[in-house]
Amino acid sequence: MTKIMIVAGLGSSLIRFRGDLITSWLDQGCQVVAAAPGSEVAKQLKQLKVTYNMIPLSRTSINPLKDIFLFYSLIRLIKKEKPNYLYFYTVKPVIYGSLAALFYRQAEVFSMISGLGYAFTKSTGWRKLLQMLVTSLYRLALSRNKLVFFQNPDDQNYFVKQQIVSQEKVVRINGSGVNLDRFAETPLPEGTVSFLLIARLLHEKGIAEYIEAARIIKNKYPDAMFKMVGWAFGDNPSAIGQDQVDAWRKEDIVEIFGETDDVRPFIAEVGVYVLPSYREGTPRTVLEAMAMGRPIITTDTPGCRETVVDGVNGFLVPVKDSKSLAVAMERFILEPDLMQKMGAESRKIAEEKYDVHKVNEVINRAMGLLKTDRKLG
Repeated sequence: MTKIMIVAGLGSSLIRFRGDLITSWLDQGCQVVAAAPGSEVAKQLKQLKVTYNMIPLSRTSINPLKDIFLFYSLIRLIKKEKPNYLYFYTVKPVIYGSLAALFYRQAEVFSMISGLGYAFTKSTGWRKLLQMLVTSLYRLALSRNKLVFFQNPDDQNYFVKQQIVSQEKVVRINGSGVNLDRFAETPLPEGTVSFLLIARLLHEKGIAEYIEAARIIKNKYPDAMFKMVGWAFGDNPSAIGQDQVDAWRKEDIVEIFGETDDVRPFIAEVGVYVLPSYREGTPRTVLEAMAMGRPIITTDTPGCRETVVDGVNGFLVPVKDSKSLAVAMERFILEPDLMQKMGAESRKIAEEKYDVHKVNEVINRAMGLLKTDRKLG
């Protein structure tokens, strides 16, 4: 039986972001082994008959001793499981997993670049040095990969231009895809125009810009509603502190909710989805909102710009520009019919471009896993 080992930097993403891909492998008769930090998804993966291994991975730590320990742990795990295929995504699994695969030559290795991460959001000071280090590690690690999947052209072009990976190894995919049945189109709410942001509480997600744009709009249109589903993200150096979040709650401009296992009710009860991120792979929450028929306001930046045809299914605004963000929000207040029109276009784009089964078929064909002509779902 073909065995596939998938390694992630965040356990919950194995279900939320890769659940359909894992299911496609199982449906094809493969045995699947998964590895990630934490135990929160162990029960769900067991129900799928997926073997789960916890690994000592800290996404944000730059402690070299911790990364060396992760590296040797992955070597031991790969040699123990003896997979035929290895599939890595997020920065540390891609780098240290691919390097660990140098010690196990029996597996075909594939990686997905789902975003460049913290090191690449700025190119000044010590972060530039970190970026140079990560780039060198990527170059060495990806030499072991058969193919590398990219979610947007900007990341792909950067890796090819920096000679991190050759063009021959590159496969472009449309993000992680979205399950169109799970994220079904829902009617727009009646009444007051409302906006929503769903993101980890990191500065690079454009949280402060969203709050400031909400202030601008609320001063002019007091009935406008703003919501945010946001959750803390450990010791990430870009994390927004709890004191700041509490201050925003006290200000009562934006209704702030904590982490949720199901974003659909939040998307269903608002008219417009907003993500002012500084950079993404392809933002999953945007795809989910598009599938549910919501217009999008996002930034004209790598990963985000691919999801919006400006003026068709939403608006693109400059990065770190709360005033431009507020102007885009105001368009929906002044022209509420745009929500219906642009929301329908979002659903259409999601069906044509981001259907998870289409995305997974591209991945599985590239990996040589399709044994029949049927699509993997």
